[in-house]
Amino acid sequence: MKKEQNYWTERYKEQQTGWDIGYPSTPIKEYVDQLPDKSIQILIPGAGNAYEAEYLWKAGFINIHILDISEIPLKQFKKRNPDFPDSNIHQADFFEFKGQYDLIIEQTFFCSFVPTDANRNKYAKHMAELLKPNGKLVGLWFDIPLTEDMEKRPFGGNKELYSRYLSPYFKTITFNCCYNSIPPRKGNELFGIFSKLPRGKPTRHSPETNF
Repeated sequence: MKKEQNYWTERYKEQQTGWDIGYPSTPIKEYVDQLPDKSIQILIPGAGNAYEAEYLWKAGFINIHILDISEIPLKQFKKRNPDFPDSNIHQADFFEFKGQYDLIIEQTFFCSFVPTDANRNKYAKHMAELLKPNGKLVGLWFDIPLTEDMEKRPFGGNKELYSRYLSPYFKTITFNCCYNSIPPRKGNELFGIFSKLPRGKPTRHSPETNF
């Protein structure tokens, strides 16, 4: 954990945060705008400055949790949202974090890990472990080439590649080129909604959820 924590902390200290757009991402905002139940348990891992969480909180969602390996963006978030509960702000390694959530919001977090098979398999497995039965993983994945450079973050991929890692644990509800990306990312994002599979059940039998 220490190496990753130091890496991301230095990025924030040096303000090398090109992924930070300064406001909630349009595709995620429009998805959460249609959620009827504001009491669902929501996790945003790799939250950074957590503009999506801030938007949800101000929209009346009461069970939002944010997770990041660096304390710098979490402190910045708390400064902007002093009434947000401290107990829902988590500085931890994603792979060691425990909990059960109805919805996990993915904001290109997958693309922050060094793209080894081990890391990407662990990501998919742990996302499923953090979701309640019938829970959903929803959000954005970069649709950009995956190069051989193991230091050039964010790392990319494509629909087929991501689906290969996610399919053992999730039913795909939708996973396509994002039509409402912000202009600088247009054509470079996939928007996905995935429902957690029941253990031992084939994908085609996965039940739907109501959010």
